[in-house]
Amino acid sequence: MNGLLQDKVIFLTGGSTGIGYDCAKAYAAEGARIVLCARHGEQAEEAANSLPGEHHGLRCDVSIGSEVEQAIAFTLKQFGRLDCIHNNAGIASPSKPVHETTEEEWDALLSVNLKSVYWTTRYGYEHLKASRGCILNTSSLVGVIGQSIHAAYTATKGGMNTLTKSMALDYAKDGIRVNAVCPAGTWTPMLRQWCKEQPDPASIEQYLDDIHPLGYCPEGDVIADACVFLISEKARFITGHIMHVSGGAEIGYKR
Repeated sequence: MNGLLQDKVIFLTGGSTGIGYDCAKAYAAEGARIVLCARHGEQAEEAANSLPGEHHGLRCDVSIGSEVEQAIAFTLKQFGRLDCIHNNAGIASPSKPVHETTEEEWDALLSVNLKSVYWTTRYGYEHLKASRGCILNTSSLVGVIGQSIHAAYTATKGGMNTLTKSMALDYAKDGIRVNAVCPAGTWTPMLRQWCKEQPDPASIEQYLDDIHPLGYCPEGDVIADACVFLISEKARFITGHIMHVSGGAEIGYKR
């Protein structure tokens, strides 16, 4: 029985941990073939080798255009096509207001979280046009509603949301769909690091449960299920959509 993503070739950034790795597992379970990229090549290879089917893991710093170009060329060499780019790689630190954020921290956030979409699109566009494929961006609910002491990060995710919509308009004529998924809290190594940077780390787990009206801060599998849908043909008439997978966090607080 074929899966929802049977034989689709997916270029996945930031795929060795957290939401990215949960997506890789979900994509593989649905029959996709994945090139999984991460800054640490050994982790990427280990993650790819843990999946059923034919997949590859390689080192790629998504903030460096030449590395992205090489990684996409590798994908084409291995599989001969490209059906989806999932821009999932991201960093969240530092947790600071703007005036306390250093220029180096600001530039790193913009380069990894936002400019990386420029690089993957620049080098992947023609191949997605040939396959009438899709682009999926991992954004964040804080890019919609904002967040205190996290200004640079929220700026990158707000930019990603409007970029997603503009790209959807630009590439609709080519049959390329472009969407974004917006988690609120999701338990990942990156979120746990964010927790440590808060003024009162001891209370943060309860806070993360409380911001989700459904009652808990989820693991990454709930995000991965939404991503499978957005990449699949089930979402063939959906583009420019910013999908909140947030347990209702954006509609109000429980108390």
